[in-house]
Amino acid sequence: MALITSETKGVFVIACTPFTDNGALDTASVDSMVDFYYEKGADGLTILGMMGEAPKLTQAESIEVTKLTLTRSGDKPVVVGVSAPGLAAIGELTKAVMDLGAAGVMVAPPSSLRTDDQIIAYYRNVVETVGKDVPVVLQDFPLVTGVQISTKVLGTIFEEHPSIVMLKHEDWPGLQKISDLRDAEAKGRRRTSILCGNAGAFITEEMQRGADGAMTGFAYPEMMVDVVRLSGEGKFDEAQDIFDAYLPLVRYEQQPGLGLAVRKYVLAKRGAIASAAQRRPGAALNALAIKEVEKLIARQTAKLEALN
Repeated sequence: MALITSETKGVFVIACTPFTDNGALDTASVDSMVDFYYEKGADGLTILGMMGEAPKLTQAESIEVTKLTLTRSGDKPVVVGVSAPGLAAIGELTKAVMDLGAAGVMVAPPSSLRTDDQIIAYYRNVVETVGKDVPVVLQDFPLVTGVQISTKVLGTIFEEHPSIVMLKHEDWPGLQKISDLRDAEAKGRRRTSILCGNAGAFITEEMQRGADGAMTGFAYPEMMVDVVRLSGEGKFDEAQDIFDAYLPLVRYEQQPGLGLAVRKYVLAKRGAIASAAQRRPGAALNALAIKEVEKLIARQTAKLEALN
């Protein structure tokens, strides 16, 4: 399996982790979910991220999910989230998943980091721990981690560590960060791949700012695939039309604490996974929320039919 590089582009769907209704790993649904994502046009997957409920898995389960996903993915690249409070756990899981054939690992900063120097030192320690031959995705998601990483600090980290080949951009607001990073590259700094999260809520603007694609878990990956493709062709108005049809559901997913429940419900409805269950603790949609989601899906379908 090929490794990710600073030139990696496209849509890497952040995959959920399927569970049965009693909270056990649903291995059959891992296969059906992987097939679903690739059938919808995904270029690769990212597993064991925040959407993958990684903190609720044991180390053995994390390795099992990785093995199942890699086996089903064939030659498609799979990035594995290895974020953990301690570097020893990051190093152990990284070695295991890279030995299995992962395309790279993703690391978010721990919430304990407070200063620029601490952030820079942390990623220096990460690279030393996992090895300079392992491609790393730096996850910049301050809304969840509470860690604010400036463009200047990102530049310092990228210059110091060529093995950090990708930024998972989830700052909000963060469009200017993309522009500033690309401007710095135009002035001579090495290139870094930028794939964006936040459920694709800003994907049309992100692509026009210079992003290389999406790395997020919206339950209609075909939207992101179409928007990235059309944007790459310079068809920004067409990309916006596609995005607009999905926007109400994208917006609904942004509710803190409920987004994963919405995504898993939709994925189950679409046949990607057998159950919408989350491992405890985890929120579930009540009858009224399900009614709202169903209404949004129906309106979305009608808008897409009108476009076609």
